[in-house]
Amino acid sequence: MILSISGVVLLGIIVFLFFRKDGLKGSHAFTCGLFGFFISGTAIAPSVKAGTASLASLLGGIKF
Repeated sequence: MILSISGVVLLGIIVFLFFRKDGLKGSHAFTCGLFGFFISGTAIAPSVKAGTASLASLLGGIKF
């Protein structure tokens, strides 16, 4: 579990730096995918899933 949390923190910092420094490139997208893969195995995964579902329903309810 400690290794998983450390990996999530490290990948999160790398993703943040990629977005601050450059646009999203192929290697950056791969790192973002790894970040998502590692975060899905942590205790925060249900909160992320619920937040994403809430955002999707909010955006789906917008009428133009």
